[in-house]
Amino acid sequence: MEIDISTVTGLILAGGRGSRMGSIDKGLQLLDGKPMVAHVIERLGPQVGGLIINANQNLDVYGRFGYPVWPDVLAGFAGPLAGLQSGMMHCATPLLVTAPCDSPFLPADLVKRLGSALKTARADLAVAVTLEAGRRQPQPVFCLLKTALLPRLDDYLQQGGRKVDAWYRSLAVVEVEFPDEIAFRNINTLDELQQHQAK
Repeated sequence: MEIDISTVTGLILAGGRGSRMGSIDKGLQLLDGKPMVAHVIERLGPQVGGLIINANQNLDVYGRFGYPVWPDVLAGFAGPLAGLQSGMMHCATPLLVTAPCDSPFLPADLVKRLGSALKTARADLAVAVTLEAGRRQPQPVFCLLKTALLPRLDDYLQQGGRKVDAWYRSLAVVEVEFPDEIAFRNINTLDELQQHQAK
């Protein structure tokens, strides 16, 4: 079951502290001469009807990429669910797909496959899963979900919940297996960034 990409907004999560990279803004670090967030925009943009960016610092710099930039509503770098909440609040489509700013290799068929599974399973949320060393590895920040879930996320966050997997357990979730775990690799440290530069 194909999904109409005009019904999907892409949310790039760039709201973290970047603590494992020395507290610098990961999305703006250069990979092969351009910011990592630009790589994510190039890969995710063609898969969706529009893009928004969640960021809590350097909002003006992120704004130069030409898409709306929204900070967390919750204070204190509250994690990816806070970014998801902000994205859902500013999303004009019934579906929202998420990807982090530090995963520049994300699959070109991410939305197509998540959307097909969401429709077939009549689920609330579809999440990517990879196989690594024979073990299923969920990729929770690569998900497609219904924006109508916002009140449920609001309630969870207001009650102090912050864990992505715990909130997912309250929903009808379908897991979608992707064969290429490298596509979901995120770059967390300056050493990893250097390793992935084109030789």
